Amino acid sequence: MTQRLTPGTVAMLVTAPLLWAGNAVVGRMVHDLVPPITLNFLRWVLALALLLPFTYQVLRPDSPLWPHWRRYALLGLLGVGLYNALQYLALQTSTPINVTLVGSSMPVWMLAVGALFFGVNVTRQQLAGAALSMVGVLTVLSRGEWSQLLALRLVAGDLFMLLATISWSFYSWLLVRTSEPASVRGDWAAFLTGQMVFGLAWSGAFASAEWATGHTHIAWGWPLVAALLFIAIGPALAAYRCWGIGVQRAGPAVAGFFSNLTPLFAALLSAAFLGEAPSGYHAVAFALIVGGIVVSSRR
Repeated sequence: MTQRLTPGTVAMLVTAPLLWAGNAVVGRMVHDLVPPITLNFLRWVLALALLLPFTYQVLRPDSPLWPHWRRYALLGLLGVGLYNALQYLALQTSTPINVTLVGSSMPVWMLAVGALFFGVNVTRQQLAGAALSMVGVLTVLSRGEWSQLLALRLVAGDLFMLLATISWSFYSWLLVRTSEPASVRGDWAAFLTGQMVFGLAWSGAFASAEWATGHTHIAWGWPLVAALLFIAIGPALAAYRCWGIGVQRAGPAVAGFFSNLTPLFAALLSAAFLGEAPSGYHAVAFALIVGGIVVSSRR
């Protein structure tokens, strides 16, 4: 792991937030069609079905994966079972601006989790980068008018998103704590498959609990099928691949700053799909967020 950013690493760490922004938009669009935790379960079932024909060998009884099953069970819980389930659940009761605001605390949680649980020192440059990047995010959320932030009210969904953000912070740090053989870790598809198998067990249990409470309505049709295909291929497979590579190369602390590009991309996607033209504050926010990334990643 290195703190040095190369163009290839930057591309990986930018692609993931772009796809996650699309995930938030699509998740909001279909929130009336399927229960949130069930949506997360269906998403990963489809993703595993797409990946398994190429990686089924990793699940054989003699696979080097199984001696490390506890690690994969934890990665599956944090990255597959909890993060997006909590995000989809948050979108049921909270506004998109509140969910994005809570999610923008990712760099702070990355630094805190790294310092408290993984013995990583936090530098002044990282703190300065976090502050600069957060100002950029707040610029997007306030639409350039800071008085709008005073009108925000926290609800239950905001707590769900906070838990999701903390879960992802632990997941990202665990990615760089390598303990499994290179034959598994070196194959990204096998590495992700191992997480997905255990993650599906967790998300299936959570979905069963959701159904037990009476949330069973699913409006099957092309809108839901198209949404599932997108969130399974893009935000699940492609984004997790890009994020995993980026975190291993740059480190979780630096990678966390790139997650602040998500609300900016969400604003741009909303402009594309809802006909809202970008404003000048988008350019200001982009400069601030990128500035935070540059400051935090300097040696």
